Amino acid sequence: MRDPRTQYPKPPFPKQPQDKPGFDHKMDPKADHGEASYQGFGRLKGRKALITGGDSGIGRAVTIAYAREGAEICINYLPEEERDAQWLVELLKKEGHTVHTIPGNLTDKSFCQKLVKDAQAKLGGLDILVTNAGKQVRQPGIEDITDAQFDETMKTNVYALFWLTKAALPLMPPGAAIINVTSNQGFSPAPYLLDYATTKFAIRGFTEAIAQGAIEKGIRVNGVAPGPFWTPLQPSGGQTQEKVQEFGKATPMGRPGQPAELAPTFVFLASQESSYISGEIIGVTGGKPIS
Repeated sequence: MRDPRTQYPKPPFPKQPQDKPGFDHKMDPKADHGEASYQGFGRLKGRKALITGGDSGIGRAVTIAYAREGAEICINYLPEEERDAQWLVELLKKEGHTVHTIPGNLTDKSFCQKLVKDAQAKLGGLDILVTNAGKQVRQPGIEDITDAQFDETMKTNVYALFWLTKAALPLMPPGAAIINVTSNQGFSPAPYLLDYATTKFAIRGFTEAIAQGAIEKGIRVNGVAPGPFWTPLQPSGGQTQEKVQEFGKATPMGRPGQPAELAPTFVFLASQESSYISGEIIGVTGGKPIS
């Protein structure tokens, strides 16, 4: 038992600008994805999961947790994130786990469709889909958001979710689970994350709506709404460097969450332990209420 306020590093943090899309190995302090702490208990034994953005941040933590719970996994990530992806593959390979990789850009409809089919082929089935990959760029106001940025944020966060879900549902058996990543920004939007917050509201609504149809096929759809989590998304343009230095300070716990603290929620929603939960959004926010 540990005091959650002091379990992980608290701000101030050093400035650490990164080029997009951001890399875990450049984070200071290093993020905890459960590499040395997560212990599996076979809760996902025999399951077959596709995780987008699985190379780093929240996706890396979910990949580690799912593998140690017995699932076979396929991860998607941008080609420029290959270093982070291969580090993760090697970590889990040494433990006897299989992680397949399919790099590619989710803003491309044809790639999203192919990704689902190829993942199913590599895994020999598909019964968990985690749509985690996302784009976030902080801007002072709407006048600073270009059409190109708005379009890419929408395609990465919303269009890809639509394309992936549409392709995956016909391939998934009863008992399967889809888990989408929304945000506390999908409940309490900040003006400097206008396009990002808009997509997170959309993901929240999409999740609640599609769940009602998917359950008719025995497939549960739920969402997770993280608060401030220490991932490469933040220093690579998701926040200003001044905000990175104080990241997570405004939460009741006074610190950002670590990806390892979020992974068990994804395990729960994928497992039969949550068999009566569908169409729900679970907030993991460091004590800040969502409504």
